[in-house]
Amino acid sequence: MQEMNSLTHSVWTCKYHVVWIPKHRKKKLYGDIAKYLGETFHELARQRESLIVEGHICPDHIHMLIEIPPKHSVAQVVGYIRGKSAIHIARTYMRRKRNFTGENFWAKGYYVSTVGRDEESIKKYIRKQEVEDKRLDQLELFKDN
Repeated sequence: MQEMNSLTHSVWTCKYHVVWIPKHRKKKLYGDIAKYLGETFHELARQRESLIVEGHICPDHIHMLIEIPPKHSVAQVVGYIRGKSAIHIARTYMRRKRNFTGENFWAKGYYVSTVGRDEESIKKYIRKQEVEDKRLDQLELFKDN
């Protein structure tokens, strides 16, 4: 049985599988950025009363299983996390004092899907994503140009 949450006048469980990429799908999410970005995502989600149930930072994209209360829209929470994390990256890793117009770390779009009874399969998929990406990268090495 899924765990239910409650607000003043409702009982809910609203989970979403969200995926997004850095601008130009460059493999920017290595090293220090990846290590601290997870903590940043969790803190930003908490600020919007949301919870990251499962997540994985791949070299060129982010997978997240996030629980968002029905009083917030998915677009609002995901937009907040993406926007504030881009500012954090610019200030911390790109040594910017402020975010300049036109400088975006994340690509504009993202993928989102509701998670129902298949939550466990989504969690497994997110956990195994990096292994699959590495396997596909290895196959690319052997392709004829």
